[in-house]
Amino acid sequence: MSSDQNDTRTRILDAALKLLEAGDGSKARMGDIARAAGISRQAVYLHFATRAALLTAATRRLDTLKDVDARLAASRSAPSGAERLDAFIEAWGGYIPEIYGVARALLAMKDTDAAAAEAWDERMQAMREGCAAAIRALEADGALADGLPPDEATDMLWTLLSVRNWEQLTVDCGWPQDRYVAEIKAMARRMFVAG
Repeated sequence: MSSDQNDTRTRILDAALKLLEAGDGSKARMGDIARAAGISRQAVYLHFATRAALLTAATRRLDTLKDVDARLAASRSAPSGAERLDAFIEAWGGYIPEIYGVARALLAMKDTDAAAAEAWDERMQAMREGCAAAIRALEADGALADGLPPDEATDMLWTLLSVRNWEQLTVDCGWPQDRYVAEIKAMARRMFVAG
């Protein structure tokens, strides 16, 4: 892809992110994104065949801009399953406030907008893989709570770390961010770590 095409693609993705962060996502249609990027709607379709592809690419760009790989490095290199669990919760729990605007918009749209649902589901599956890796690390150490099947433990951790739960505790209940992370880590240790 040429430099001009990369620049246009980046402008499109950045415009989509700004529109998502600015509200409930209702102004993140292909035409809206094209206008915000200063290009034609047809030009948007040259780079993204579908709105779902565009929204998914925008969420991945956000991960790149926020350097999600660096955030996950401590989790991925943790020497034990329990430390991996803690590090993953710290990374994800600290990331939610930074992506909350985009997440809130996609959540608001996903029930009535297939493209938004596809983008949201793709990113949440990636987050679920992080949950599964933490649970597998506990299992490999022999430290997964007795009687808890790994698949069910993954389901439970994924649900515990949902954006909606973060929103309820920090926005609705007023918990400070550091308390949220500390309490979720403590709860996850009690739920998933043997002993």
